[in-house]
Amino acid sequence: MKTHEVTNQVPELKDVNLYSTDLALNEGVQREQAGWHAAPLSNYGAELGSADVLQLAELANRHTPELQTHDRFGNRIDRVDFHPSWHALLALLRREALHALPWMPAYEGTPGAHVARAAGYFLHAQVEAGSLCPTTMTFASLPVLRNEDALFPMVRDKLFSREHDPRDLPLEQKRSMLIGMGMTEKQGGSDVRSNTTAARPLNGSGRGAAYTLIGHKWFFSAPMCDAHMVLARTDNGLSCFFVPRWRPDGQKNGVLIQRLKDKLGNRSNSSSEVEFDDAYGVMVGDEGRGIPTIIEMANHTRLDCVIGSAGLMRHALIQAIHHARHRSAFGKLLAEQALMRNVLSDLALESEAATLLMLRLARAFESPNDPLQRAWRRIVTPAAKFWICKRALEFTGECMEVWGGNGYVETAPMARMYREAPVNSIWEGSGNVMCLDVLRAMEREPEGCILLIEELQQVADGHELLQAPLNALKQLLTTPPEQREMLARRLVQQLILTVQSALMLQHAPAAMAQAFVLSRGDAANGRVYGTLPADSSLQQAILQRAWPA
Repeated sequence: MKTHEVTNQVPELKDVNLYSTDLALNEGVQREQAGWHAAPLSNYGAELGSADVLQLAELANRHTPELQTHDRFGNRIDRVDFHPSWHALLALLRREALHALPWMPAYEGTPGAHVARAAGYFLHAQVEAGSLCPTTMTFASLPVLRNEDALFPMVRDKLFSREHDPRDLPLEQKRSMLIGMGMTEKQGGSDVRSNTTAARPLNGSGRGAAYTLIGHKWFFSAPMCDAHMVLARTDNGLSCFFVPRWRPDGQKNGVLIQRLKDKLGNRSNSSSEVEFDDAYGVMVGDEGRGIPTIIEMANHTRLDCVIGSAGLMRHALIQAIHHARHRSAFGKLLAEQALMRNVLSDLALESEAATLLMLRLARAFESPNDPLQRAWRRIVTPAAKFWICKRALEFTGECMEVWGGNGYVETAPMARMYREAPVNSIWEGSGNVMCLDVLRAMEREPEGCILLIEELQQVADGHELLQAPLNALKQLLTTPPEQREMLARRLVQQLILTVQSALMLQHAPAAMAQAFVLSRGDAANGRVYGTLPADSSLQQAILQRAWPA
C-alpha cells in the first residue's frame, strides 16, 4: 500500500520561448531599431528555455571549477578545469556573438546593434549568469583594444570569432579568444589608485611596448581567459596592460594562480587570486592613463550588470507566476488569491520597468558623439547599476518566497537565482561607488545633466503624472555641495525612479504605467512588494502581459 501520492506539485517550467513570451522585450526590440534581429532572438529564446539548456545551467553550477596548479611531475600549469556544461554554455554565447556583436564587421554601424546584443544577453542571464562574466569582459575590452594599431590586428579575428575554443594554448594556435580583467588588489578593493603591482619596460616604453609585471591581484576574473586587461604602476603612474596567458616565445606567462575564490554565487565561473612573477604584458592606451582606460571598459561592464540583473528579475518573475498558477493553498490556486496577485503584479511592474531601462541604456551606446546619449551613458548607467542591481536582491528573494520552502532548496532554480543576485551590485563598483560616480559625472558634465532633465521635462509635459517625481529630482539637484555626498543615494534613487516612470509612461500600457509611478512615489506603497491599490482587473491584466497564461 502506498503511503502517499505526489500531488499539488508544480511542473517544471521548461521548453518555453523566453523571447516570444516577453511582450515588453519584444516591443522594446522593435522600438529601439533592433527588429532586424528578432528572429535570431526568438530562436535563442526557445533554445535557452529548453530542458536541455536549463540542465546545462544546473550542471555548470553543481560541478564547480577546479584549480590544477601543477602537473604530476611538479611543473607549474595553472589550469582551471570545468565541467563540459560550462563550455557548452560559452559556445552558445559565442555563437550568438554576444561577446562582440556591435563591433563585428557584419553589424558595426547598424542601428540597433547594441540593443540586439543587450536583448540576447538579457535572455542568457535568465538561464545562467556565470558564463556571462568572460563574455562581458571580452565585450568591454573591444572598444579599447580597437585603438591599439599594433596589437589589435594580431587578435582581431580571434576576438570576432563565433567559435568557442577552450584549449589552453598560445594565441597563434587558437581559433578564438576570451579577455578577462585584473584590477582589484587586496589592500585597495575599489580604490584601484592604491594598486602596487609594478611594470618595468623590457625594450622601450609607452603605448604598445612590452613590460614585465611584478605584483598580485585579489580578484582576477576568469583566469582561463586567453589574456587579461591589468592595471600596473610605471614611473609615470597607473597604466593598463594586455597580459596574455602565454608569452610570445611560446612559454607559459608568469601569472600564477594562488587559489580560486569560494563565492556565494556565480559559482560556475572561476574567480581567482594571482601573483605576477615577471609576467609579460603590452601597454594599452597612454602611459599613466590606466584609470581612464579602465573606466571606458567599466561603462560597458556596468551596463551588462544592469542587463544581467534585469534578466534575473525577469526569470524569477516568470518562475513565481508559473508556480502560483499551478500550486493550490487554502482551497484555490495561489494566483487566484488577492494578496498573491498583488505581490506578483507589483513584481511584474518592477521587472518591466527594469527591462525598459536596460534597453534604453543600450540604445544610448549607439550614439557615442551625441551629448544627450552621453549623459545617459555617464550619468544614468551607474545610477541604473546602483538601483536595478539592488532591486534584484529583494526581488529574487520575494520570488523565492512565493515558492515557499520549495524555493529554498538547491534542487530548484530559485536558490541559485537568489545567490546570483548580489554579484552585479558588488562587481565593477558597489553602491556607494556608483552613487559617487553619478555625482562626479553630473559635476564634470553639467550640460549633460541639463539635457537629461530637459528630456524628462518633455515627457512630463505630455504626462502630468511625471511632474511630481521630476520636481522632487530637481529639488535634490539643488542640494548644497557640503551635503551632496551624504544624500547621494537619495538623489540616485530619485533619478532612476523618475527615469523609469518616464519610460513606463511612454511605452507601457497606461494603467500599468500609472500604477508604477504612483506606487513608487508613495513610501507607504513602495517599502515592500504587494502594496498596490485594490484593483483586481488591473492586476489580472498586468500578470497576463507579464506571462501570458
